[in-house]
Amino acid sequence: MQRKPRELSGGQRQRVAMGRAMAREPDILLFDEPLSNLDASLRVQMRNEIARLHKRLGSTMIYVTHDQVEAMTLADKIVVLNGGQVEQVGSPRELYERPASLFVAGFLGSPRMNFLPVSLQAPGRSSLIDIPALGMKSLPFDSSNLTAD
Repeated sequence: MQRKPRELSGGQRQRVAMGRAMAREPDILLFDEPLSNLDASLRVQMRNEIARLHKRLGSTMIYVTHDQVEAMTLADKIVVLNGGQVEQVGSPRELYERPASLFVAGFLGSPRMNFLPVSLQAPGRSSLIDIPALGMKSLPFDSSNLTAD
């Protein structure tokens, strides 16, 4: 390479740093927001490249990100943190289909999930819920396994 690091763009510097780390073929790689300074199109390209390299190297990659798309597309396992505490650990599919908390449910998915305060009045085959802004509504599914808080 003929250029010095200071002559490279942010994206180019990021790719050089990642390439240097991967060239050593370590057992574990730690990436801390590696794509955060890249534009959208380069971010998609780099996500695909990281996934391809992960498969080829077989190394463990710990990937820190606030971008749920990166987490969901690159991860075999996700650890969702909330205020430094572990909220849930699982595969992207497990977290998406069975979130363990309102925080995880609200964090994953696009658009973000909305929540309404409701109370379960009559669990069973013809359940009723009370939604403060809308009144009593019937649920179109069996809710006998739900509990009221």
